[in-house]
Amino acid sequence: MKISYNWLKNYLHTDLPAKETAKILTLIGLEVEGMETWESVKGGLKGVVTGKVVECKKHPGADRLWITRVDVGSGTLLPIVCGAPNVSEGQMVPVALPGTTLYKGDESLTLKKTEIRGEISEGMICAEDELGLGDSHDGIMVLDPDTPTGIPAADYFKVETDTVFEIGLTPNRIDAASHIGVARDLAAYLNQEKDCCSVHWPSTEPFSPDNDDLPVEVIVENADACPRYSGITMNNVKPGPSPQWLQNRLKAIGQNPINNVVDITNFVLHEMGQPLHAFDADKITGNKVIIKTLPDGTPFKTLDGEILKMSNEDLMICNAQEGMCIAGVLGGFESGVTEKTTRIFIESACFSPASIRKTSKRHTINTDASFRFERGTDPNMTITALKRAALLIREITGGTISSGIIDHYPEPQNGYSVTLSTGYLQRLTGVEIPRKRVHRILRNLDIEIINETDDLYHLNVPAYRVDVQRPADVVEEIIRIYGYDKIPLPGKLQSSLSYSPHPDKEKLVHMLAGTLVSQGFNEIMANSLTAADYYRDSKSFPSGKSVKILNPLSSELNILRQTLLFGGLEAIQYNINHRRNQIKFFETGMVYCLDPKSNTSHPLEKYHEEEHLALFLSGPVNKPSWKIKPRETDFYFLKAHVDNLLGRTGIKTDNLTKEEIRNNDYLLEGLRYTLDRETLVVLGEVLPSILEKFEIEQRVFFASLRLATVMKSLEGYSITYQPPSRFPEVKRDLALLLEKQVHFEDIRNLAFDTERKLLKEVILFDVFEDPKLGENKKSYAVTFILQDPGRTLTDKQIDGAMKRLVSVFEKKLDARIR
Repeated sequence: MKISYNWLKNYLHTDLPAKETAKILTLIGLEVEGMETWESVKGGLKGVVTGKVVECKKHPGADRLWITRVDVGSGTLLPIVCGAPNVSEGQMVPVALPGTTLYKGDESLTLKKTEIRGEISEGMICAEDELGLGDSHDGIMVLDPDTPTGIPAADYFKVETDTVFEIGLTPNRIDAASHIGVARDLAAYLNQEKDCCSVHWPSTEPFSPDNDDLPVEVIVENADACPRYSGITMNNVKPGPSPQWLQNRLKAIGQNPINNVVDITNFVLHEMGQPLHAFDADKITGNKVIIKTLPDGTPFKTLDGEILKMSNEDLMICNAQEGMCIAGVLGGFESGVTEKTTRIFIESACFSPASIRKTSKRHTINTDASFRFERGTDPNMTITALKRAALLIREITGGTISSGIIDHYPEPQNGYSVTLSTGYLQRLTGVEIPRKRVHRILRNLDIEIINETDDLYHLNVPAYRVDVQRPADVVEEIIRIYGYDKIPLPGKLQSSLSYSPHPDKEKLVHMLAGTLVSQGFNEIMANSLTAADYYRDSKSFPSGKSVKILNPLSSELNILRQTLLFGGLEAIQYNINHRRNQIKFFETGMVYCLDPKSNTSHPLEKYHEEEHLALFLSGPVNKPSWKIKPRETDFYFLKAHVDNLLGRTGIKTDNLTKEEIRNNDYLLEGLRYTLDRETLVVLGEVLPSILEKFEIEQRVFFASLRLATVMKSLEGYSITYQPPSRFPEVKRDLALLLEKQVHFEDIRNLAFDTERKLLKEVILFDVFEDPKLGENKKSYAVTFILQDPGRTLTDKQIDGAMKRLVSVFEKKLDARIR
């Protein structure tokens, strides 16, 4: 949300600098995320002054150029070559001095002393388009002859400079979604000790109808969705460009001026926080404004020309025949104010937040009005805003107020009753705030103390503070104005939790993330919402198990993800497109699925979610270097990282069941590790056909670790200490000729089953394949490490162990010793 500093000072007379104001706003919960300077003319006309053309004569070397000497108040006449046909002696003109930067749209030009056709030129006499004051380039601007010489052009043209705050407005602070709302909070902070400033509301006392020539009947058929609806009519309105002050206010906060009527409704919205809408009264058939819903599928053409199919739950503003506006969201194409409009009906209403939110999300339309209505507007502001807009329209357009105020408000809202105990206030804040200070804060926040005892405050919270309805909410209001920075920190911090559950999931995730970062990985965070197209025809992630979003923002964000794969591929695609092809990513996040065949009576039990840790590797292993031979990432790099992670958790990969994966619907080849028949991790190379969809041309390797299975394996896990053996270990190597379908894992498992006592480790150090070995044959070179923890091994023990191993390999694996 953008707030103009100049505009803000219209309601709060203070000499606080902009930076100090931003600091205070952040302290009271309206975090200023950025500040920028805004100028009504780009560049602020810095370096442009008024000057008088003292001499003007033809350029001897160019028919269309003039040589002038201009007095800019510096005591020296400046020679300036000018090509404008209307330049003449005695004129007062705007002069851009050397060093000045002029802007025209997105282009800029910095002037310098130059030579034109042999004549020195020290500046430029400017046309209005060169200064950014208009579009004309027919000639230079000629100023009032009584204009003083040498004054800044910014002063002459009344260029406005403003500071604009970008405020990160949280959803619960819709009461501050306006300039007066921000001024109100700022005043509450500044007036804690004494009354030093107050909020100056624009006066609506001059309001009175001029006649009753344009009656309109308002009928509210759905009072639940529209608890208050106010309106007024005006005649003899003349739409046209807004005055400069109004345009400047809107432009400063990023709004584009449209016409004076629409600009005034937008101005009041950002001034008071109350959305307004102006209808062309000639388009109100039957002189009736009806607030109701329409049949499902009714077509409606919006203000921007799009035709929507309305739901029977969408609240509409209708005339006697058809819909004119989507209530609280967007106006209609036919009923808007145009340059031909002379009669208008102004709407000021309060709509149900739930109703507006559903309509806005259903049609993916977000407007300034829907932003406020979705969070809750003040039902008691409609009349004030309506009067303010009517007075401005009468003043600026010359229109007349042609009806009394029409107001449908069957159940007035007088605020929220809250009882707050002083003990509760102290317990939540951790500090005893002086009672007088509490009184001043509550009063400055418009929270009325109805009754007070030594221990209790009986309060009435104004209706515009829609999120302050509980004692805890009131405490939050008090402490943010009092100042979080004034709460002293204790010498030590205590927690109500005396222990953490074992195993600690957060600690586990932090440890795994730290391990990966130390190995050069970068963490990514993808959106949990993804595109259903990714899961079309997938067997591993059936589309029927996708959790669908009822009102998706777009077709690319219409389901919850079943896997972290596709979000990671999007990140890889983005990085490769930005010439970063060395990929080492990881992500921790939830995945979701639906059991469509579930017969449970509880609707939520058919939905499942679990946390996964995903790894992504792609591209070169190392950055280019003369010392290191280039090498591309392969499956074994990924496997090494996965095994290392499992080792950090205490899971021994030797105890896992490993299943080979080949050509499933998302992995070309890989492995599945299972623990107690539950999948622990799946790793492998992503199918090229999937990479093509993301326009990724390099190989990508992906692993997905189920953290729930890891947590389960850690239950009852403990670390034990075993002293290192004092006796040496012995290494023996074997070269085994085997069938190609035999895996190293088969050798390893068989070896430990055969020699449980002395065998300590089995290492594969070479794989050799050659047609000379025989058809479908390969050779494994394997190291066996033997050790007895209680004594030194003898040759007899070593030879006996190796003979047993060779024998079992020959019998069960049909191996031949080379």
